[in-house]
Amino acid sequence: LLIMGPPGAGKGTQAKILAEKYNLIHLSTGDILRREIKKKTAIGLEAQSYMNRGNLVPDNVLLSIMDSTLISLKDSGIILDGFPRTIIQAEKLSETLNEMSLVIDTVVDLVVDADEVINRLAGRSTCQDCGGMFHVQSCPPKVEGVCDNCGGNLAQRQDDNSETILKRLDVYQESTAPLKQFYKGQGNLKTVTARGSVEEIFSRVLEMVK
Repeated sequence: LLIMGPPGAGKGTQAKILAEKYNLIHLSTGDILRREIKKKTAIGLEAQSYMNRGNLVPDNVLLSIMDSTLISLKDSGIILDGFPRTIIQAEKLSETLNEMSLVIDTVVDLVVDADEVINRLAGRSTCQDCGGMFHVQSCPPKVEGVCDNCGGNLAQRQDDNSETILKRLDVYQESTAPLKQFYKGQGNLKTVTARGSVEEIFSRVLEMVK
């Protein structure tokens, strides 16, 4: 499965629920890159310079990570979250999967308007240790600044400030939105309105992947 949509659409949240329900491996490129950043690897530091400005990480950086990761997980069910993000990445992903005799069964496209995205991301905080996400309105932590899951520190991601959010939305429309036509042409694109509660959105997603 592949889940796509603009920043703040809820890709990570929905992907985690799907992964649990269907015993899939949730493969989030954002999480992978943030782990590399935390470890201060060469790839992580290069990726961070792009992410902090709201730009996409270059194709060659992501592809080098994802190819080896996918090959190592050949016999597992996978839900891709945040990859591919460009046509070049999508074409390369198709080549890699073909070599592995695999295909993407369903692409779930979460659709949400820009105002909703800004509201979600500007109020979002992320655990520095486990990656858990909270929101000041819809999902506040029990103790301000402390993760409910592991007790780690919560902080706003550098790419979740208002100026960078707008830049990320522009980049999404320019580079990632064209993937809708790419997968529509393959006949596996399913569109889901990503407004409402997490549970309401998941019920719509579930109808598309059953």
